[in-house]
Amino acid sequence: MTLTELSARVGVSLVNLSVLKNDRAKAIRFSTLVALCDALECQPGDLFVTLPEG
Repeated sequence: MTLTELSARVGVSLVNLSVLKNDRAKAIRFSTLVALCDALECQPGDLFVTLPEG
């Protein structure tokens, strides 16, 4: 699926999806996370990982 198609399915701008994809986002709305998981048929843990600081 392209970012353009995902953007249309989720209702989030292409720019905002690019920010998320390229690890430049500082936060994400819960509603956006739910919409992404619904569109991609996944769980939040499938999309994000935590890294140690430093």
